[in-house]
Amino acid sequence: MSGKNKVKYGLKNVNYALITETEDGSITFGTPVRIYGAVNVSLSPVGDKSEFHADDEEFFTATANNGYDGTLEIAIIPDSFKIGALGETLDTKKVLIEKTDAVIKPFALLFEFQGDKKARRHVLYYCRAARPNVESSTKTTGIEVKTDVLNLTCRNIPEKTNVKASTTFETDAETYKNWYTQVYLETATA
Repeated sequence: MSGKNKVKYGLKNVNYALITETEDGSITFGTPVRIYGAVNVSLSPVGDKSEFHADDEEFFTATANNGYDGTLEIAIIPDSFKIGALGETLDTKKVLIEKTDAVIKPFALLFEFQGDKKARRHVLYYCRAARPNVESSTKTTGIEVKTDVLNLTCRNIPEKTNVKASTTFETDAETYKNWYTQVYLETATA
């Protein structure tokens, strides 16, 4: 497909892939799992900017890339995510239990934005979600839908510098098609 997007809009195909970390520090990504009901994702870059002034001007500037912080708003957090990423457990009567010693687990976050020509697909490699607020309100004259909001920290893969990857118009068709079947890992740099 030739051309480029002039605009971006929408959010869909939100997936998460749980990460397994071994004692030697290596990680593997699980198969991506779809989260239905995506409403909004908003991620802001994290990192300090350092400036050095000399000769009465800004002589050198460096910016640290410490990933992103932000939110993912969805209709309802799926139980599979609560168990896999937030560390909740199911008891024998299939009741979800949140415990004080629950271990929050890392995951990759995959999603796409629509464009006027072609959707751009993204993966943030190493994310953690904080427990969401518990909220709703009484129904008055109509139904006002409430959503769940996950506060996210998205960082680089441990021992690597990869924070995020995104498709382009030149991304090969096979990679684009399989974006949600496995987490994309970098090949040789062009």
